[in-house]
Amino acid sequence: MDGTEGSTGQPGPAERSHRSSVSSVGARAADVLVYLADDTVVPLAVENLPSLSAHELHRAVREVLQLPDIALDVFALWLVSPLLDEPFLQFRRNVFFPKRRELQIRDEEVLRLLYEEAKGNVLAARYPCDVEDCEALGALVCRVQLGPYQPGQPAACALREKLDSFLPAHLCKRGQGLFAALRGRGTRAGPGEQGLLNAYRQVQEVGSDGGCEAALGTHYRAYLFKCHELPFYGCAFFHGEVDKPAQGFLHRGGRKPVSVAISLEGVHVIDSREKHVLLGLRFQELSWDHTSPEEEEPILWLEFDGDSEGTPVNKLLKIYSKQAELMSSLIEYCIELSQVAEPAGPQDSATGPPSDPSSSPAPVQRPKLRRQGSVVSSRIQHLSTIDYVEDGKGIRRVKPKRTTSFFSRQLSLGQGSYTVVQPSDSLEQG
Repeated sequence: MDGTEGSTGQPGPAERSHRSSVSSVGARAADVLVYLADDTVVPLAVENLPSLSAHELHRAVREVLQLPDIALDVFALWLVSPLLDEPFLQFRRNVFFPKRRELQIRDEEVLRLLYEEAKGNVLAARYPCDVEDCEALGALVCRVQLGPYQPGQPAACALREKLDSFLPAHLCKRGQGLFAALRGRGTRAGPGEQGLLNAYRQVQEVGSDGGCEAALGTHYRAYLFKCHELPFYGCAFFHGEVDKPAQGFLHRGGRKPVSVAISLEGVHVIDSREKHVLLGLRFQELSWDHTSPEEEEPILWLEFDGDSEGTPVNKLLKIYSKQAELMSSLIEYCIELSQVAEPAGPQDSATGPPSDPSSSPAPVQRPKLRRQGSVVSSRIQHLSTIDYVEDGKGIRRVKPKRTTSFFSRQLSLGQGSYTVVQPSDSLEQG
């Protein structure tokens, strides 16, 4: 997939604003720079750049990295421009690549690239995670970077000031707690550090060949397998804003920045500051559209079932974004793909059936997280929505009730989960 996205890799917008993927241009040749998810650069000397196709450029990257053929499906070239100036090219996971196929990959370098991308999204809190999941994922990063757990190991001491290499910044408490605990002395580790330490101790070390130490590919796969529990894993992210609920005597609201995550499974709206999900919808649970009012910011509209004090309602959420049309198109395309059953392809050198449950977990559907107050649970009460019903004569705002869809764009008939509800005579109107 070739696309544009508002929020990707590790460095911030200010650091990336001067990037370019064309470092020099001559009469016939150009040096093209392609960035990987871990922020390393793949330089390519390209002849006749204007006539080069994306497929040819993708093949050139694969050849330099010596990746197997499966990488053609796993990765895509993305045009990224955080500040809407000159974009740069990034080679990363294809949003249309199914998770069930990802767990069949055996090539260690492909797994490493996927691991680096997922790790970057977790550490940047682009993937909101509960503390327990951050600790489990951070423990696998410790294992990859520090080796098997050994009390007093020098590598842990050397990295004592780099706790943010293992946990998202908002969970890090600077100091020597974790690594002092690894040495068996010093100050007591904080809650996040102690949980990370305990999880690090429990990382399994049984290799796929029966050896006492597992290969790195095993830990890459375990990290990805854990990330598959997150409903927004593998999404494309876009910038936007939503209205805040009116507060105070003067009913002042304002807006809050959000990330809109879109995948083959649905749409998630994530609070960019609080690092938690505001709204998560599968495609069969929503209708959508986008509008571009004159002299106003474009809007992506999401409509979904809700309730108010036990009364079914229609809820409309406005997402203000310059990328509204792009998001709308991606939703439409993801729905089209989700309705087509993917045929089983031939096994290739980089894929195959899992050889061992501990090293290659079978591709199964993961249960959704159900923790009380989980950061991946919707917080609709933090959103300002428009509630309405249709009374047969026209659309009217209410306090509120649910009926048919205001928008026609939704999953095909018979596959949605909307319930038609007729407004009652006692319905309170606004």
